[in-house]
Amino acid sequence: MKSIDTFVQHWGSKNTMAPIDELEVKNLELKLNSALPDSYKYLLTTYGLVHTPNVLTKICDLNVAITEVQDFLSVEDVASLSQLYELSGMPVGHIVFASDCKGNMFCFKKEECGTHSEDSPVWFYEHGTTSVTCISASFSEWLDEFNNLEDK
Repeated sequence: MKSIDTFVQHWGSKNTMAPIDELEVKNLELKLNSALPDSYKYLLTTYGLVHTPNVLTKICDLNVAITEVQDFLSVEDVASLSQLYELSGMPVGHIVFASDCKGNMFCFKKEECGTHSEDSPVWFYEHGTTSVTCISASFSEWLDEFNNLEDK
């Protein structure tokens, strides 16, 4: 889980993070009727909700084509916003877990969470077009894209 640890160290706003109890994460999985990737659960139970205000600044400074992540959602918001976004046009079967600064969402596909228990692909829901696009083969690889910005 080195990519997650590195991501939080470089990008996380330290004063807002507190680990989430494993029981809360298990209850979320029950509400969603879906497993969550182990890598994502590690982030939640080790660090909690990560706020990354400096990602956008770095992306703009470097002029790179990466969609910035700003906030990881609370467990309550993951369940409720996944349903709300489906009602507002997001294709059915996605679990939202983080947002950018424009109201777009990063998500997992429910059907992939069961087959990729350690680390699932990350999808991006763009609310203006109601389209969902795979942006990374795994949660860890997605975080590594941001980690690699530190080297530039």
